[in-house]
Amino acid sequence: MRIPARSVCTAIRDDIVSGVFERGSRLTEEQLARRYGVSRVPVREALRTLESEGFVVTRRHAGACVAEPTEQEAADLLEIRLLLEPLGAARAAQRRTEAHLKVLRGLVRLGQDRARRGQGEDLRSLGAWFHETLAQACGSPGLTSLLTQLRHKIAWMYAVEQPTRPVEAWAEHGAIVDAVARGDAERARALTALHAERTTGAHRLRIPAGVRPSQHPVNTVGDRI
Repeated sequence: MRIPARSVCTAIRDDIVSGVFERGSRLTEEQLARRYGVSRVPVREALRTLESEGFVVTRRHAGACVAEPTEQEAADLLEIRLLLEPLGAARAAQRRTEAHLKVLRGLVRLGQDRARRGQGEDLRSLGAWFHETLAQACGSPGLTSLLTQLRHKIAWMYAVEQPTRPVEAWAEHGAIVDAVARGDAERARALTALHAERTTGAHRLRIPAGVRPSQHPVNTVGDRI
């Protein structure tokens, strides 16, 4: 079975974001192929994609390495977020489907319930799912891709503190969904801009750490090619 390059790309990106591969470390095709149980062909394709996304750089005499973003580049990401997330919400108000609305409303109900119960770990994953669904609802593959890459990079460079008032945070999510459901693009944009601005202060720049143990393989031993 041939493992697609996008699966290998996702696995490498996840390991970069989580710190399995530290910033500046070399990424050889042989090492990665062995780690994920695949051939070097999808690894090569995945590295090209990750370089275009800014997670990997190619250095003379060293080859592919994990990128080492500066503090200014990290700060720029939060400014870009303040521009793109409101645009995505406005587009979602114009282009969302009933399926998107069903998922968004369900996530808001769950988030509000977990917030009242004080279940913080659930809220983190639900919040990520909410923003991913909202990005998909914008109806623009290009914008969805940019928002997805932005979330990955922010997760790589920042630790995000849980909101001190999670019930209010999820009330904001609910208001955004109401605006999207009504097709009110300007209100969706304004509410999302306000929410993004309020949560910016919860981002703490990560201090690069050393290499940590592997998370999971892409392939099983029996499926190796």
